[in-house]
This record gives sequence, structure tokens and C-alpha cells, in this order.
Amino acid sequence: MTEEKQKVVIIGGGIAGLTAAFYLQKQIHEHNLPIEIKLIEASHRLGGKMQTVIRDGFIIERGPDSFLARKTSMVRLAKEVGMDDQLVHNSTGKSYVLVNEKLHSMPGGSIMGIPTQIGPFLTTGLFSIPGKLRAAADFILPRSESGKDQSLGEFFRRRLGDEVVENLIEPLLSGIYAGDIDQLSLMSTFPQFYEVEQKYRSLIVGMKKATPSQPKKTESKENTKGAFLTFKTGLQSFAEAIESNIAPESILKGHRVEKITKSNQKYEIYLNNGETIQADSIIAATPHQITQGMFSDYRFFDPFKSVPSTSVATVALAFPKEAIKKDIDGTGFVVSRNSDYSITACTWTHKKWAHSTPKGKVLLRCYVGRAGDETIVDLSDDQIIKIVLDDLKKTMDITLNPDFAIVSRWKNSMPQYMVGHKQRLATILEHVKEELPGVFLAGASYGGVGVPDCIDQGEAAVQNVLEYFKKKTPLKEAVQ
Repeated sequence: MTEEKQKVVIIGGGIAGLTAAFYLQKQIHEHNLPIEIKLIEASHRLGGKMQTVIRDGFIIERGPDSFLARKTSMVRLAKEVGMDDQLVHNSTGKSYVLVNEKLHSMPGGSIMGIPTQIGPFLTTGLFSIPGKLRAAADFILPRSESGKDQSLGEFFRRRLGDEVVENLIEPLLSGIYAGDIDQLSLMSTFPQFYEVEQKYRSLIVGMKKATPSQPKKTESKENTKGAFLTFKTGLQSFAEAIESNIAPESILKGHRVEKITKSNQKYEIYLNNGETIQADSIIAATPHQITQGMFSDYRFFDPFKSVPSTSVATVALAFPKEAIKKDIDGTGFVVSRNSDYSITACTWTHKKWAHSTPKGKVLLRCYVGRAGDETIVDLSDDQIIKIVLDDLKKTMDITLNPDFAIVSRWKNSMPQYMVGHKQRLATILEHVKEELPGVFLAGASYGGVGVPDCIDQGEAAVQNVLEYFKKKTPLKEAVQ
């Protein structure tokens, strides 16, 4: 006689949901657990924002293009699914900030815009002398109020002044979240800066002490590895590799979850085709708006309604090499909000990721859309491409039209961790634990927007499911 199986339904086939399905299946096989999995995805493909276009020898990412190498969970998962031999580091090179129609080199020793070396900071043209003097006040200013959440803008303006924030920190940080740094939560986005300030008082001193020493200048550029990793075959191939390691019968694509209700010790999951699936446990790896809609009967999810998400678009432009007359020594630039530009950043992808571009070709990847300036995302492809080209021609001498261009829109796709996010989420999760035991959340809306952050959350959700079953009814090896 075989023990009755517990059914876990994972909703959402982005990287968090894929990770949860992969690692839960692994636990089931390794420990012979009486658990059955079903992964439900509304679209007809898995991988979420990890989408790659391979065209004419170019490898073009529609969504994220890489991840931080120091976040090891993604490398570990790549090894698990046989993709670690496809990992490649970015090429290192200069990066710039566009301020007042001019490209300024990123000051040496700056970490997310925070100076750790005095020389480059004093000599940069990014800031006026009064701006530099104001930033020096960081050495004498007191710490922030202990434990208090605040916006990124409030924190950095107090420590370093408006000019450093507007011309360097804001373009870097808002590019990660496509958000307004005067609204984004310090504790939910970059708590490490708060911790450094609390420990050392001065942010500049603390970041210098907390930063590993740089390699000696005698080290050749070829031996210097970039801080980012991606896959030679594109991030979509990583999603496909994970999917290929999950039993096909466990995956249900093209079905949207309309509603979820609790019925005794189980959950009823209502699909858009009229079917109903029962589950003993649920991992909701969905954006917060979708999660709230699925659990609309439970009012404690209502705060998710007021959490904004920003719309952005990426524009990839492929050129022959001779089209770019004014070449720039570097891998890309970010744009200050004070500049009269629609693009927020541009990556010279052919220089940053050599594998992405055929010989004799150039690949530029630009970003448009951010909090408070999202209407551009709704324009036609031709309009967006023209705006982007007009912006690029202000800094580069481009003499030919692109061979082709690919516009990728991500509507309401960038969740904004507003001030108080951590506490709001903790309150919701406490209600979930009490009223919907066995339901767990994972994904970019909750505990980090990067791909490795979502992998971490998918893994954590698997452990939560196993702990839940262990407490509910100890899992025993199935009797053959």
C-alpha cells in the first residue's frame, strides 16, 4: 500500500517558480517523499523575463542580461542543470554617466556611486566644488535613527548632498529598480548601506573599509574578471535547461489561475478553463497584483493593490561596425535625470559581452521608461527607435540606420519597494501563516528583484513547504 501523496501547486513559471519546481522535485526523488508537483503558468512558455532572441549571429536579451557573480545560488543551479560550462564573465571597461550633454567617466573607487577613493572624486567633472564639499560632510554627520526605514533619496541626500545623488547615485540605483529613489525603501533595497553607516558612522569610510582591496595595476586586463555572469547561449537557454529537468507531466502551460479558496485543510484552485485543482500546499511565484487577485477573498492581501510597478522597455540596435564613427572606450553609460534624454542607460553590448555580437558588427542596448516617465513605453516601435537613435546621436556619431532593432516592452513589470515595504510584507505573511497555512510567496515582488534573489526565494519556498508537511503530518518513505 502506498501512502497518500501531498499535492503542491506552484503558480507562476518565472525563475522563482521554475526553481521551486526543480528543487522540490529533487527533494522528492532524493528522499522518496510522497509529494506530487504541478507547476501552472498562464503563458505558453516558462522563464518569465528571461527571453533571448538569436538572430543573424546576435544573442539579444529582451529582459535581464546577466547577474552578479558573487550571488552564488544561480551558479549552483546552473551546475545542477548542466549549464555551468556556458557561463561567461563580462568584459571589464570604463563606464560613464551622462550629465549636461557630456559623458563623464565613473569616478574610480566609487561603489554604487559612493566614493571610496578621494583622488578620483576630487578630480571628476561630475560635481561642482560646492557639491564636493557638501559630500565631505559625510565624515562628520551622525548616524541615521536606528532601525528606521527611509527612502534611498533621503538617506543619500542627507549623507552626500543633492548633487552627488542627482549626478551619480540616482542614475545607478534607479536603473536597477526603474524607480524613484525618493520613494524606494532603503531597508528593502540596499540595507547594507544602512548597516555600514550604523557601524562606521561615515558612509565613505565604511564602504572603503568594507571593500576588498583592488588587484594591482600590473595585473593584465585579460586576467581581470568582470563582476557579472551570463550564459553564452542566452538566459532563456538557462530557463529551458531547468524546464528540461522537470517532469513534463508536472507542468501545465497556458492556464491562468482565476481564484484560490481554502476548503478544510486543502485549497481549491480555479483555472480560466473552468477546471478546479486541489492542493495541500501552494507556492505563489506570481507578481503581487496577480497574487492579490487570486486571493481576493482574503482582505489582508489588499495592501498589494497600492504597491506600484513601473513599465520599462529595452531597445536593441544592431549595426555594421562602420556605422559608428565616434567610438567610445567603454561598456556603457547611465543618464542623469537632469539631462534632456529619454533613454535611461545604454550598454555597448558588443564590448561588454563579446559572445553576443558577430565580428564586424555592433550591438547597442538602450533602456527607456522609469517611475514618473513611462508613457514612452506605449509608443510604437518605430517611434521608440527614432527617439532612442536621436538620443544616441547626441553622444555618438552614428551614420547608418540599424540593420534591425528589437523593442521589448515590460508593462507594470518592475515592483517598487516603497518605504515600509518590509513591514507591510511581514504583516501580510503573518496573516498568510495564520489563515492560509501551507501557502508561500516567492518572486521579484517580495524579497529581491534580481534573478539570483528570485532563485533564493524559490529555494526557501521549497524548504517552507517541507517544514509545513513535516509539522502537519511527518513525511514517511512511501511503502512499496
